[in-house]
Amino acid sequence: MASDVDTAPLVGRADHLTELRSALLGESGSGQTAAVFVSGESGVGKSRLLHEAGARLRAAGAVVLTGSCLDIGDASPLHPVVQALRRFEADLAGSQVRTSSAVRGLLRMFADEPAAPDGGALLERVSRGLSLLAEGRPLVLVLDDLQWVDRSTRQLLLYLLAGLGDLQLSVLAAIRAEALQGAHPLRRVLTELRRLRSVRVLDLAPLDRADTDRLAAAIVGAPLNPEAADQIWQRSGGNPFVVEELARDLRDGRDGLSDTLREIFLSRVDALPQHAHTVVHAVAVGVEPVAHWLLADVLHLPEQELIDAVRAAVAHRLLVSADDGYRLRHRLVAEVLEHELLPAERSALHRRYAEALTRAPADLHQARLAHHWRLAGEPGRALPAAMAAAREAQRLHGFAEAHRHWSAALQLAATPAAGPATTSIEVNRAELLEHAAETAHQCGEHARALSLLAELADADTEPSCALRIRRARYLAAAGRSAPAEAEYQRVLQAADCTDGERATAAAHLAELLLHLGRYAEAGQRARAALNLAATVEGSTSEVVLASSALGFSEAFLEDPDAGLAVMRQALQTAERAGRPEDVACAYLHLAELLTGPLNILEEGVVVARRGAERVAQLGLGRTYETRLLAIATNGLFRVGQWAEAEKVVAAALRHRPSGADAVELLLARCRLSVGYGDVEASDRDLEAVATMLAGGGAPRHVLPMLILRAGLAMWQGRHDVARQAVQRGLTESRSDDVLLLATLAWHGLRAEAEARASRTVPVDETAVRRLRDAVDRVTTKSVTAARPVRYVAEGFLALCTAELSRLDGRGCPEAWARSAVEWDRRNHPYPAAYSRLRQAEALLARRSRSATAAKLLRQAYQTAQGLGAAPLTSEIRNLAGRARVKLEERTQPTVARSGGRGQPAGDELGALTAREREVLAAVAEGLTNKEIGQRLFISERTIGVHVSHIFDKLQVRTRVQASAIYLRNRGE
Repeated sequence: MASDVDTAPLVGRADHLTELRSALLGESGSGQTAAVFVSGESGVGKSRLLHEAGARLRAAGAVVLTGSCLDIGDASPLHPVVQALRRFEADLAGSQVRTSSAVRGLLRMFADEPAAPDGGALLERVSRGLSLLAEGRPLVLVLDDLQWVDRSTRQLLLYLLAGLGDLQLSVLAAIRAEALQGAHPLRRVLTELRRLRSVRVLDLAPLDRADTDRLAAAIVGAPLNPEAADQIWQRSGGNPFVVEELARDLRDGRDGLSDTLREIFLSRVDALPQHAHTVVHAVAVGVEPVAHWLLADVLHLPEQELIDAVRAAVAHRLLVSADDGYRLRHRLVAEVLEHELLPAERSALHRRYAEALTRAPADLHQARLAHHWRLAGEPGRALPAAMAAAREAQRLHGFAEAHRHWSAALQLAATPAAGPATTSIEVNRAELLEHAAETAHQCGEHARALSLLAELADADTEPSCALRIRRARYLAAAGRSAPAEAEYQRVLQAADCTDGERATAAAHLAELLLHLGRYAEAGQRARAALNLAATVEGSTSEVVLASSALGFSEAFLEDPDAGLAVMRQALQTAERAGRPEDVACAYLHLAELLTGPLNILEEGVVVARRGAERVAQLGLGRTYETRLLAIATNGLFRVGQWAEAEKVVAAALRHRPSGADAVELLLARCRLSVGYGDVEASDRDLEAVATMLAGGGAPRHVLPMLILRAGLAMWQGRHDVARQAVQRGLTESRSDDVLLLATLAWHGLRAEAEARASRTVPVDETAVRRLRDAVDRVTTKSVTAARPVRYVAEGFLALCTAELSRLDGRGCPEAWARSAVEWDRRNHPYPAAYSRLRQAEALLARRSRSATAAKLLRQAYQTAQGLGAAPLTSEIRNLAGRARVKLEERTQPTVARSGGRGQPAGDELGALTAREREVLAAVAEGLTNKEIGQRLFISERTIGVHVSHIFDKLQVRTRVQASAIYLRNRGE
C-alpha cells in the first residue's frame, strides 16, 4: 500500500548527497569496497537521506538493496539482508530473468541452508550470491536503523568490507547515535571499521537556523513571520522531524500545542479517528514492519475499515506504508505511546499478536512469537518459540543470536506465570544450560560460557568427566591455561572416567601444552592419548589431534624424522577412517611441520597443494583448503617463486574465507605485496587483518602482522613506524616461536640501522638494548630446538649480527658475506640478495674492493629483478648509481606490476628443458593445461608444474607474457 502523504522537501543536505555519491561510487568504482555510516540523533533525517541517496545511486546505474534492522534483541539472523532481497525481487521487471533467479536462489538458501561445521559458510554464499545479482554493476547495500543490527549481519559487513573477493560493494547505513551507549556491540565494530580508508562515518547534524526556516516555510507554503519562525527554531533545535511536525501544526491551524515532542505526538494521535488511533497503538506494540495480514488478524477490523484507518494514520504522518508492512514514521512515537496504554491493554495486544503469529502457516516467526508471548505474560508459551528460534539461528550459523535465544529460554523457564490462563511445558534445564553454554563458546563469549557451565555443574553434586572436558575447552579458549590444564588433569586422574573421555582429555591437553611451548610434556601427553585412543572405538579425532602435538614435539626436540613419521601415520589413519575434518587436519599439520620447523620447503609446498586438492574433494574448500594454500603461498615466497605464489593466493581468495583462515591468507598475500612494493595493497590487507583481529589475536597472527607493518614502513622510509611495530611485538607477545622472534628482532635492528643511515630519526638506544636481549633469547632457545629449527634461526641471527655492525659503524662486509652464504644454503633468495646489497654497501663505505662490490650489486640486482622486488631493486639501483656501478639491465621492458619484473636477455629460451619448450609451444597456441596434457600424454598436474617452472625461468607471471617470449625466440 503506497503512502499518499505530502513529502517535505529535502533541505540542507545537498552537500551530503554529493559526498555520499562520491564516496560510494567514486571510490568503489575501481572495484574496491566502500562504506559510509550516517550517524545522528532521532529525527535528524538519516532515513530520508538514505532514501534520496539510494534513488540517486540507482539512477547512476548501481544495484541498490534496501533493508532495515529489527528493533528487538532477538531478531532473526541476517534479517535486513533478507528483507532487502525481497524488496528487490518485488521491483524486478519480468524480463530480468537472470537477476530474478539469483535473488530467488539467495532467498532459498536462507530457507534451506543445512547445518555445517563451518560457521562462516553462510557468509561466503551470501557474498557469492550478491556478486551474481550485481552482474558486474556497482552494488550498494543500504541499511537503516543499524543500531539494532543482529550479530550475523555485523559479521557479514566486516567480511564484505575486508575486501576479500572481487565483489564491488558499497554500504550505506544509518545509526541512531543515542543508541550506541555503554557496551553496545556496534561501537567496537565502528571503531575498527574507521581504520579502513574506504570507510567513513558521517555525523548528520541538525539543520542550522537558515535551513530550519526554509524547511518550515516550504511546508507551510509561505514565509513564516519572525515570531513563528523563532518559535519553531527554539522548539525543534533544528531537528527536521520536529520542524516538519511543528510546521504542519502551524499550517493546519492547530494552535496551543505543547513545545515537547510527547505532546506533539499525543495530540496527533488524539486527532485520529477511532480505528486509526487503534491502528497506531497496535503498530507501536508490534515488531516493525507489521504486515497488513498480521495487523488485520490482531485488530479484527473489516478490511475496508482497516484500510481507511491505516490511510488516516498515514495521512497524519504517524505511519509509513511499504510493501512489507507498516512502521511508525518515527520510533519516538512508540516511546510516547508506551505510557498511554494500561499494562493490561499492552498485554492483551501482545497476546493477540502471539495468537495471530501462531496461526500463521509456514512463515518463520519464532523470534517475534517468543517476544510477544513473553510480554503477554505467557512464559510457558514463549519458551518453545524461543527454543525454536534458537535452533533456527544455529541452523543458519547465527551463534550469537542462538545464544541470545537460549538465554531467553533459560529466563522463561524460570519465570512464573503472570496469570491463571497459562500453558506450561516440561523442559530439561540442564539441556538449556548446555545449549546456552556451547553457543556462547561458539560466538566467542567465553566468560558467559563458563558462567553457564558453572550453573550446570551446580545442579550436580559431582561434575561429570564430560562436563570437566567441556569446561577445560572453554577455559583454554578464554586464555586461562592453568585452570584448563588442571581440569584435564582431573579427568585423567578420575577413576569413573571412561577410556574415551581420558583419551579426549589427553589429546586436548597435549594440544594445550603445545601452544604453551612445553614440547616435552606435550609429547608425553600425546603418547598417552594415542595409547588410550588405540583401545577406544571411533577415536580418530583424538588420534589426529594427539599426533599433531606429538609430531611437533618430536620435531622441536631433536628428532625431526620421528615427528614426520608420526604426522604421516596420522594422515594414513585419517585417510583410512575417511572423516573429512581428520584428513584435513592431518594434511594441515604435516604441511605446517614441513614448511615451518623442518624448513623442507619444496616438499612442504607439494604436501600443502596436494592436501588442498584433497580437502576440496571432501567439501572443505573454504576452510582447510584455504589454509593449506596459505601455507603453500608462504613456502613459495621463501624459495623465490613469487609469481606462482601469487597465483596460489589468488585461487584461494576465490573461496572468500573468513575468520582465522582469512587472516592467514591475507597475511600471505600481504607478504607478497610488501615484497613487490605495492604499498596500497599492503596497507589494505594489513588494515583488514587488524579489523578481523579486533579484540585480540594469536601470536601466530599478530607477530607476522607487525613484522609486515615494519617491513613496509622501512621501504617507505618511515623508520619510526617500523620501530613502533617491532617494539609492540616485543611488548605484547609471549610467543615461544624462535623463528618469529628472530624475524621480529631482525626487523627491529634493521629499522634502527636504517634510522642511523638516514639521519632523519635518531637511534633509540633503549630499543636497541631490548633487541639485543631478544637476539640473546633466540640464541639460547635455538640451542634446545631441533637441528632444522636451529638451522633457520642461525640464518636470522646472521642477519641480526650484520645489522648490529651497521649500528656500530659502517657495517661489516664479512658479517654480510656470512649472511648471504647462510641464506644461499637455505635457498632463500630474498634475504640473500638483501645481504649482498649490504655487503656491497659496507665495502664501498670502506673505499676498498670496488670490483667485488660491483659484482655483488649485479648479483643482488639480478635476483631482485627476477623476484619482482621493486623496493629492493630500487635501493640497489640507488647505491649502484652513487658508486657509478653499471648494472646489467635486461634487454626487454619490465612487466607492468607493482614490483616490475624483468625479462631475460639473449637466448631467452636457453634455460628451458626440451619438455618445457614443448609445453611452452602448446601454451603459445592457447591450449589449457588439460589439453596440453592430452597432447603430450602426461597428467594435467605435471603440466602445471612445468608451466610453473617455465614462468620462474623466464621471469614472467602470465601465460601471455610467456607466449610472447616464445614467439619472439622461436626462429632462433
